[in-house]
Amino acid sequence: MTELLKISLPDGSVREVPAGSTPGDIAAAIGPGLAKAALAARVDHGSGAELRDLNRPFEGDAALALVTSRDEADALELARHDYAHVLAEAVQALWPGTQITFGPATDDGFYYDVMAPATRDPFSMDDLPAIEEKMREIIRADKPLVREVWSRQRLIEKWRADGETFKAEWAAELPENEELTVYHSGQPGEEGAWLDMCRGPHLPSTGKLDPAAFKLMRVAGAYWRGDQNNAQLTRIYGTGWLNRKQLDAHLHRLEEAARRDHRKLGREMDLFHLQEEAHGSVFWHPQGFRIWRELESYMRRKMDAAGYREIKTPQLMDVRQWEQSGHWGKYAENMFAVPDIVPDLDGEGAGAAPRVADEAEWMALKPMNCPAHVLVFKQGITSYRELPIRLGEMGCCHRNEPHGALHGLMRVRQFTQDDAHIFCTEAQVVEEVRAFCALADSVYRDFGFSYHVKLALRPEKRFGSEADWDKAEQELRDAVAEAGMANADYGWEELPGEGAFYAPKLEWHLTDAIGRTWQVGTIQGDRVLPDRLDASYIGEDGEKHRPVMLHRAIFGSYERFIGILIEHFAGKLPLWLAPTQAVVATIVSEADGYAGDVARQLAAAGIRVETDLRNEKINYKVREHSLAKVPHLLVVGKREAEEGTVALRTLGAEHQKVLSLAEAIALLRAEATPPDLRV
Repeated sequence: MTELLKISLPDGSVREVPAGSTPGDIAAAIGPGLAKAALAARVDHGSGAELRDLNRPFEGDAALALVTSRDEADALELARHDYAHVLAEAVQALWPGTQITFGPATDDGFYYDVMAPATRDPFSMDDLPAIEEKMREIIRADKPLVREVWSRQRLIEKWRADGETFKAEWAAELPENEELTVYHSGQPGEEGAWLDMCRGPHLPSTGKLDPAAFKLMRVAGAYWRGDQNNAQLTRIYGTGWLNRKQLDAHLHRLEEAARRDHRKLGREMDLFHLQEEAHGSVFWHPQGFRIWRELESYMRRKMDAAGYREIKTPQLMDVRQWEQSGHWGKYAENMFAVPDIVPDLDGEGAGAAPRVADEAEWMALKPMNCPAHVLVFKQGITSYRELPIRLGEMGCCHRNEPHGALHGLMRVRQFTQDDAHIFCTEAQVVEEVRAFCALADSVYRDFGFSYHVKLALRPEKRFGSEADWDKAEQELRDAVAEAGMANADYGWEELPGEGAFYAPKLEWHLTDAIGRTWQVGTIQGDRVLPDRLDASYIGEDGEKHRPVMLHRAIFGSYERFIGILIEHFAGKLPLWLAPTQAVVATIVSEADGYAGDVARQLAAAGIRVETDLRNEKINYKVREHSLAKVPHLLVVGKREAEEGTVALRTLGAEHQKVLSLAEAIALLRAEATPPDLRV
């Protein structure tokens, strides 16, 4: 008698199927439409749902959810994994003797690391069109993707026989008792079938991929296993999607991102530069630093209104302080340390080599502000009546980021945070976090950002007791709920294992104008650092108690936030932030005097204004100031001088407006008022 398995479906129904049946069989039994649309399956045999191949048999009674293209996250992961395999198959078909290694899916595509045969040079961009065409040929062939379980020894022998030294090396290190799977592209044993070692899962066949929904993007060097002492491989990158529409949208986003690149716009707008003499530190030009100053003034007003008191703490602190706080053990390799005495010199005079004396003690440039804020809090005796105490600092920090990780304003070594720490009682934590949520919300809305809120939970390696972590995580949940943000409208999500080593944290992920997300603001509920640095207050009972320390920032760092703003607005910053808010440009030299008067009246109204009196055609001036992203150009000629008017050209507007000077000043003054000062 045939054994029957009970398969539970999402609609609550249960189907009985013969042992050996697959999710694909159930899809076909439900209907031809679903059979065609099904890509994979989530199968739960009682120990948790697992994404599986559609044609992999059930192993017993199970719960089943079929995956289609509507399940976009799963479908994209599967498709990109398959594109990577098709890429490797195509390269080996075109150039026999190519060795393959590994090829995972990525956030927006896939890659595969390969080694070209000895008979040719490493692969280059010139090879990509031929590889793409071969990939499309494999996809159109609709080759089945067939899973098999092999023994470790059989796999090693296969790779060695095929000259796949990298795959053989990896297979030899796998545990002997581990179930090893391979996937065939094509029926096993048939001519043209191709094999790779992979855990899967995969789509049912290559034909489930859209041949018009991928593009190979670039090649790069990569070392086997990421070790520069190993063989150098070629990494071929591609982007892969479910359909051509998604691909086109992604390529458009890439083009738009390149157009908005803050490094490019920073040069064009003369905002800042970076150079070898100060790796990872920014040289701010007058125009760029004006943006900084406006942001700093804005944030000071917001923090003052929210009850923060601003302080300033040292850049250098004794390494022993960082050891006590726990940062030295976690971040020492990312910190800059210096001796605290004048070094001895080997030799005399100019060019003598410095040598640190053996007895030197060490200081470290601060990578964060929190230990210094604890030291300020500890000065004197603090009563519970004084809490909460909110200490803010525009704190300059240094972190020794690797050269290869540096990226314009987005990843630097010297940065300034809009940092603050709130010292409060246990009973005050939820309200303080709720108030911060409201403050952060008001800031992000002033800049026009939408955002998601996420809770990063305890990591595997951490300080503090489980009870303290339980309490700290729940406090953040409660605060977000009280702020009305723990819902789908705010993209509420919990992230297991992603908290700091000393505290869970709420994260604000901004969405920019082209759909990218940026993690900026954060607040962390910390009971570890006050204990390690012996911070205390006198409670109502007359005894010493540990305060809870809330670490919080909204911009994150000024450098990165300015980079985000430049890209979000494509350089067309809101008028209140624009370094130069208006330029008065003349058509004829007879209007020079009137242009000067217009500029003086604008400046008196608080507008940052310049004049352009050059003997150039007005179209040349318009084009130049448009490229510099000046928001408003006030064009004046003989007629405007006689009538007391200006021709107002607004960046991005199709037509100019002729206004009286008084009207123009009123319009610009209203627009140039920072959002927190508007009535």
